[in-house]
Amino acid sequence: MSKQSLETIRVFALGGLGEVGKNMYVVETEEDILIIDAGLMFPEDDMLGVDVVIPDISYLVQNKDRVRGIVLTHGHEDHIGALAYILRKINAPVYGTKLTLGLVEDHIKEKGLRKKTDLRLIHGDSRITVGQLPVHFFRTTHSIPDSIGVCVDTPQGKIVHTGDFKIDQTPVDGRFTDIDKLTWIGKKGVLCLLSDSTNAELPGTSPSETSTGQGITEVFEEAEGRIVLTTFASNIHRIQQVINAAEKENRKIAVVGHSMSKVIEIAKDMEYLHCPEEIFIDTNKVEEYEDNRVAILCTGSQGEPMSALTRMAKGAHRQLTIESGDTVVIAANPIPGNEKSVSRIIDFLYQLGADVIYGQANVHASGHARQEELMLMLNLLKPTYFIPVHGEYRMQAAHAELADKTGVLPDNSFLLDKGEVVEFTKGKAKRAGKVQSGNVLIDGLGVGDVGNIVLRDRRLLSEDGILVVVVTLNKKSSGIVSGPDIISRGFVYVRESEELLEEANKKVTTTLEKALSENVKEWSTLKSNIRDVLSRYLYEKTKRRPMILPIIMEV
Repeated sequence: MSKQSLETIRVFALGGLGEVGKNMYVVETEEDILIIDAGLMFPEDDMLGVDVVIPDISYLVQNKDRVRGIVLTHGHEDHIGALAYILRKINAPVYGTKLTLGLVEDHIKEKGLRKKTDLRLIHGDSRITVGQLPVHFFRTTHSIPDSIGVCVDTPQGKIVHTGDFKIDQTPVDGRFTDIDKLTWIGKKGVLCLLSDSTNAELPGTSPSETSTGQGITEVFEEAEGRIVLTTFASNIHRIQQVINAAEKENRKIAVVGHSMSKVIEIAKDMEYLHCPEEIFIDTNKVEEYEDNRVAILCTGSQGEPMSALTRMAKGAHRQLTIESGDTVVIAANPIPGNEKSVSRIIDFLYQLGADVIYGQANVHASGHARQEELMLMLNLLKPTYFIPVHGEYRMQAAHAELADKTGVLPDNSFLLDKGEVVEFTKGKAKRAGKVQSGNVLIDGLGVGDVGNIVLRDRRLLSEDGILVVVVTLNKKSSGIVSGPDIISRGFVYVRESEELLEEANKKVTTTLEKALSENVKEWSTLKSNIRDVLSRYLYEKTKRRPMILPIIMEV
């Protein structure tokens, strides 16, 4: 290891700060770049039409010759979902545990990248070298099996990233967070800790995932009709609890939703799910069973418009609908920002006559540590410097307060924004500028072609609609041959606004005739004049500002 190349170490995030999701963290030296996680985020309400959001990786693309590896802490979408987009631009080995790589492989196969991608299997006790950086791992407990934390050894001390975790004393799969190894790492000296802040505002400890098993079993025991249960597709521990309850109560399970089916298939193949094969039935066979002998396991816990639960509730699913007498269990809490859509679907389910169970601790347990667990992690690792990650700013701030209580000096906690760099030299840290960061919006097959201007136009169209003005001119005679014809979409109902549109037509005609008489023949000028006169008139009459799109043709 060249000590000179490790004299300066830089740590920053391209996603996962000031937000829940889109996790991507970077450890950089003069010669090497190590990426930890490559996640996506689902769009906010004002991102109209956008499918998903991934981090801006411009800085990594500019320095792709130094990117030595991508380490994945676990298989949730907010940690692996952007990987396929990143691998198109950066060719680097991907390290992950067995289940994580199984989920990744499915992702990259769909994008045609499997043959080009170097997937390398690791586990909680692996030791690897990424570039010049020795890296080892420790097992953690989360809401998906095979989750790990990352420890990067440097001459200045260890840089530790916890990944998403909680300290579960009775995990479903019997795999505990490796407290012994965390204690050992802490004794060796931790320069900087990056730790999950999602539940930093909540006191106490997160309930064990096994506690949900009893709650789910009670639902299966008491429900007289069909049970429809929705949870995160990747929450394999929760799915195992559903299988156990269904087996006990002699119910068959129909799985609805592509992502749910895929994850269950992968988890069964890799033996992370244990169940009799005959417990699962096709959705088209649900009607063949008595209501009290069937359960439907589906996606849609966040109220997503195209999810299985939403389509079933609205009668838009090809085979299944929610009926009066069904018991619907939402075994997940809303991700920040999704509260409105979840509330809307719950209201809709009640209107259909379903019995809805939601927001109850006995059917959901968070996979993220609360305050007592976060302070235990801080006490075990005893970091000199601390960077709270994965959470909105208030969560990061609450986590920094916990660090202060456990002995981290207030000046040694860094509340960062995406792209902000912390630089370590001779064991001392300082802020060191910013790298390019932000959101890349994915809409259909387009990656990054939807930006702020396109979103602004979509917002304008959604609020005030569009007015298209079509006119044909004869350039030789400088006269109007036909039109102007005005087409309204989403602005006013034409039949009830004939006077308004007739007056608008007259104003366009007068404006064009005046411009042509003054020998103005530049189309850009003519279009600008049409926009100006219509915009003023329509705002004066309606107090609305529709998008005005002039189309000029020439004969």
